[in-house]
Amino acid sequence: MSSSLPRLAVALLVALLAGCGFHLRGTGGGTALPASWGAMHLQAASPNSEFTRVLRARFTASGIRWVDAGEATHRLELGPERFAQRNLSINAEARAAEFELTLRATFTVRDDRGALLLGPETAQVAKQMENDPRNVVGKAEEIRILRDEMRGELAQQIIRRIAFFAASSG
Repeated sequence: MSSSLPRLAVALLVALLAGCGFHLRGTGGGTALPASWGAMHLQAASPNSEFTRVLRARFTASGIRWVDAGEATHRLELGPERFAQRNLSINAEARAAEFELTLRATFTVRDDRGALLLGPETAQVAKQMENDPRNVVGKAEEIRILRDEMRGELAQQIIRRIAFFAASSG
């Protein structure tokens, strides 16, 4: 009897979390675009950049097929990612104690005839991090990891904006 009680509690907890729509970050909860938006062409300022790769993957996971311009129902024009790092505060030795990292990109959406539908829009993600001046290598790696996370969040933000526009425009 006593061993079945923890199992029951875990089962109830899982059922409650699933029932309220909870999902782990990065799983499920994909933003779907209408079927008429299913074939898009990507025109990127930096077609081989890491951000462009992340954006393509996120859109593909949302059901978008990337096609040549002639086959596309919509064209996404993506500007380059712009990354900035600024000091938020300094410590007693006049060194940066906190940083703010900002990643932004501008995008535009056009229809198959080239008419402007959305944009130019700027999507932006910002994160704060503490700095340890004695651990330069560790902080550089942390910034790299945060920047990778920010790329995913920025791509997801662009998908959400386009999906909202697509849903509201009929």
